[in-house]
Amino acid sequence: MKKTVSLIYALVLLVMSTGCHYQRLSEGEDIEIQALSVEDTEYYTRFKDEKIAINVYNWGEYISDGSDGLLDINSEFTNLTGIEVNYSTYATNEELYAKLKGGGSEYDIIIPSDYMISRMIKEEMLLPLNYENIPNFKNIMDRFRNMSYDEENLYSVPYTWGTVGIIYDNTAISIPEEEMDWSLLWEEEYKDQILMFDNPRDAFAIAQVLLGYSMNTENEKELKAAAEKLKEQKSLVQSYVMDEIFDKMGAGEAVLAPYYAGDALTLMDEYDHLSFVVPKSGTNMFIDAMCIPYCAKQKEAAEMYINFMCEADCAYATTSYIGYSTPNSAAFDMLDDETKENKVSYPDEDYLENSTTVYVNLSDEANLTMQRLWTDMKSTEEEGTNKWLVPVFLLVCVLSSIGILIRRYIKNKKDLY
Repeated sequence: MKKTVSLIYALVLLVMSTGCHYQRLSEGEDIEIQALSVEDTEYYTRFKDEKIAINVYNWGEYISDGSDGLLDINSEFTNLTGIEVNYSTYATNEELYAKLKGGGSEYDIIIPSDYMISRMIKEEMLLPLNYENIPNFKNIMDRFRNMSYDEENLYSVPYTWGTVGIIYDNTAISIPEEEMDWSLLWEEEYKDQILMFDNPRDAFAIAQVLLGYSMNTENEKELKAAAEKLKEQKSLVQSYVMDEIFDKMGAGEAVLAPYYAGDALTLMDEYDHLSFVVPKSGTNMFIDAMCIPYCAKQKEAAEMYINFMCEADCAYATTSYIGYSTPNSAAFDMLDDETKENKVSYPDEDYLENSTTVYVNLSDEANLTMQRLWTDMKSTEEEGTNKWLVPVFLLVCVLSSIGILIRRYIKNKKDLY
């Protein structure tokens, strides 16, 4: 029997337009909060008295936690199902991979990115999903099904997505956005004011787009050409960074940087002098998806959690809280028109179809080649910047030593006479 329930927060700290108006009589002020509605409570309560717990491993600050008037997703899941959620976070796909590969971990849910999902499938690190336990997969848009990293959706359910573009200081750069492209990061005019990704996959991808190559190329000549393109840029780059982009661009220490759309929106909310553009020649479209690792102890409860995350209210809270785009059609329908029409979050369908590429995991050989070329490029940068430092230092040391020996010789000679 299908029912509709509403679980309403009693305490809300901030005002957000995410639900219905309620009156907090003790303070006499209007607040807006979100209510959770699910259709099939019988489905969610079948483990209610079994004292089950699941271990969820996710990116930092990547789930709605009850602030800003949005759902506290993990608490609501526990309230509804009786299943406790042990929640921990990681910073990179590689950290997640190393933790699982090292053994000894007992996670039931992980949320890696596309290329890492591809790698984990190849290495048999994921369990196939039983979609009878995930009926809300119906909410996932067709565009985000059967992607190249998991062509039959056997192992993953999309969680969020986004694109990579250029964040720039609109007080320093007046080029029309329709004319902006990745080549802007190679402009001599902005020397020492350009930031660049400090990871090879994203940095190489930008160079590959400029050269007309696939972002998933494994051709050694093309990888070498991309490395040469990055070498051409390095004398213009102020620094190679990742999270530091937020602080540096916000403080006006740089005027150009590649950045992720969801993070760019957060940054632009804080700083009026910053804007963001998705380059016309193409970019990476990244997708993070929910998976069950081979070490999971509570597979069916994990599938219930995935289904819960695909509830319209939960997916809406997720996209509203973290700023990344949703692949969930029911959640998308809940967004206001301004958000739906924001080309940073939701580029035109034609652009997504023809000008974006989703990463897949490269072969071990290609990954090693890219890493070697990246390391060579970075070390060449250091060598070019300080190539005379070591020889001059050694020469000074040698001359100083000779001087000391000469002074000692002269002193000893005087002592003898």
